[in-house]
Amino acid sequence: MIQPSASRVNLLALPQPAMATFVASLGWPAYRASQILRWLYQERVRTFAEMSNLPQKDREHLTASCSIERASDVQIFSSQDGTKKFVLTLADGNQVECVLIPDEDRLTLCLSTQVGCTLDCGFCLTGTLGLKRNLRAHEIIDQVLLAQDHLVDDQRLTNLVFMGMGEPLANLDAVADAVTRLTDQDWGLGFSGRRITISTAGLASRIKDVAPLKVNLAISLNATTDELRNQIMPAANRLHSLQALLAACRAYPLAERDRLTFEYVLLADVNDRPEDATRLIKLLRGLRCKVNLIAFNPFPGSPYRRPSDAAIDAFQNTLRKGHVDAYLRRSRGRDVLGACGQLGRIELNNAPVALTQIQTRC
Repeated sequence: MIQPSASRVNLLALPQPAMATFVASLGWPAYRASQILRWLYQERVRTFAEMSNLPQKDREHLTASCSIERASDVQIFSSQDGTKKFVLTLADGNQVECVLIPDEDRLTLCLSTQVGCTLDCGFCLTGTLGLKRNLRAHEIIDQVLLAQDHLVDDQRLTNLVFMGMGEPLANLDAVADAVTRLTDQDWGLGFSGRRITISTAGLASRIKDVAPLKVNLAISLNATTDELRNQIMPAANRLHSLQALLAACRAYPLAERDRLTFEYVLLADVNDRPEDATRLIKLLRGLRCKVNLIAFNPFPGSPYRRPSDAAIDAFQNTLRKGHVDAYLRRSRGRDVLGACGQLGRIELNNAPVALTQIQTRC
């Protein structure tokens, strides 16, 4: 792969309109833009020499003046349950993680949108890192391309969730750009928006801006009072109170078949009591929604504990008796710190079991 430099144009960084402008500036026919985009996204090429339907002189020009900036240093940590955690080293040396999660007939990729996170949720390891920077759209897309590079046999990605490192709505412009590239049926990756979910820790003022993307929306709630939310999600609740967040959810324009997803991380003796479940039923009354319950996934230094199975079952049963659809999300990849709330620790010496590590250089 040609090494990127300040003088080279990184074609993977160009959204479709910018690619069209770039091609026009070279005096090439307009269809050349779609040809290049298909090679980048659908064929996942890393060199211009592979773009076989471009004239030789055009490929030589691109080789001399442009780059395809893909992560070239990738570590893969394989869990005993089949989950794979990818640690990508970006062009500036920062690292970001994404997780490939197999589950019966689904193969889900959990994507990151920031290096670190702008929020400080206490039950999430990423929140302890602080925010280093936002990811650019092509760095988000590269996580998908990388995962596809490592699929085997007849595997294919079925679902994409923006639930990895970072707060997606704090980087919504890049996320929206990435969704366009993911869903375009002509030159893009062709995913259905119904197979893509964007999660937020509660940036209420930006929730309405997700609707035009025509993807699923998930809200990480985790508390039923402002007092508790201030304790476990201080930055998110300081920006938008529970009342403001739920008001934004009620105003969100749902399509007829759609419903919101609320995520609720269960913390032992913190938010998993019967009275928490009862309050949650009241908070969600009238909303077309479901609740995904996530038992806390421990990480080194955290003050929180995972609830007992009995407490989890009791919480779920209370919600169901209150006519709230509640599902328990199985934690995957815990042995490689790849489960929900565990992303961000590159040094895995404290993982609970020995790791199978494969290091590849693409």
